Amino acid sequence: MHHLLDRIPADRPLIDLSQGAPGYPPPAAITDRLREIAGDPTMARYGPPLGVDEVRRAVAEDLSTAYGASIGADHVAMTTGCNQAFSLVASTIAAPGDNVVLVLPYYFNHHMWLELDNLEARLVRPATGVAPTVDELASALDDRTRAIVLVTPGNPTGLTLEPDLIAAAADLASARDVVLILDETYRSFVPGDAAPHEVFRRAGWADHVVSLHSFSKDLAIPGHRTGCIVGHPGLLAEASKLIDCITICPTRIGQEAVLAGLADTSGWRAAKVAEIAANEARFRAILAERPGGFELHAAGAYYGWVSHDREASSDTVAERLLAEQGVYTLPGSAFDPEPGPMLRFSFANASIEQLDTLGDRLSALSR
Repeated sequence: MHHLLDRIPADRPLIDLSQGAPGYPPPAAITDRLREIAGDPTMARYGPPLGVDEVRRAVAEDLSTAYGASIGADHVAMTTGCNQAFSLVASTIAAPGDNVVLVLPYYFNHHMWLELDNLEARLVRPATGVAPTVDELASALDDRTRAIVLVTPGNPTGLTLEPDLIAAAADLASARDVVLILDETYRSFVPGDAAPHEVFRRAGWADHVVSLHSFSKDLAIPGHRTGCIVGHPGLLAEASKLIDCITICPTRIGQEAVLAGLADTSGWRAAKVAEIAANEARFRAILAERPGGFELHAAGAYYGWVSHDREASSDTVAERLLAEQGVYTLPGSAFDPEPGPMLRFSFANASIEQLDTLGDRLSALSR
């Protein structure tokens, strides 16, 4: 849709609600640290395939605090972004011909990787809302299933899954001897102060649970491509063989950014979470009026999952929103082979002032 950017009306400046990435710079603690080490030759050398020990310890401590659990550094592998974390886990635990359960609407890079790796994506469409039931997940499993994937908070829906559902999915994974992969890229944006789930507090959790994390949103460093896998040390050892073939090691500069960020930015992180929560509240208030027939079905973290009432496809409506109203969204077809009238809005990057014009623009979209 980029060719449509030239057609945006002059009186409708672009509101980019397409990409889920921070629109603000990283904190000074990170940029100051990167300036300090820019000339350090160590930063240009290969590092350990699973990440620098000091960084793995810092991440384990941060996660242990967030989840009220005891996660060891040996359960953490640093990766070149969270997309790589998923790819590594999927390719480590499954072989061509195996299948992995995804919930619709899925995060498109998960689906793309499974196809590239000749793994079947076993798709589950929730009968009600956008959260699956445990029975729906169980019905998709067979003797070739190797993993169930849950994204919480969701991309594209924004929905935060209830801790009880995550616990039940972990029980299912254990009972059926498969892996529950939790993509928790947006875990810092879960409402409230409670832990997103209690799975890490269970004895033996790592036998059937793998959790994936990103620092792109938490620390506003998407270009440094730094994420991590949290799982069984044996799984990480096998994944390290793939890392050696792909990137050899996670980016050294990115790990230093994470180390600096986790050490000295708790106040900054909390402030950014509050800013995005304010965006979500404003977005919800606007969509509550169903402007132009657009209706909110789920929201949270960075995203809103929205339907339209036009007869046109979601692709066409997304193009028209951009060309006619300067509102850049993603069509549901990016996340679902049968999306119906759905669109993904990423409200996290917009300003409140921009969001204040959204209702009028949606109402003004031609039919």
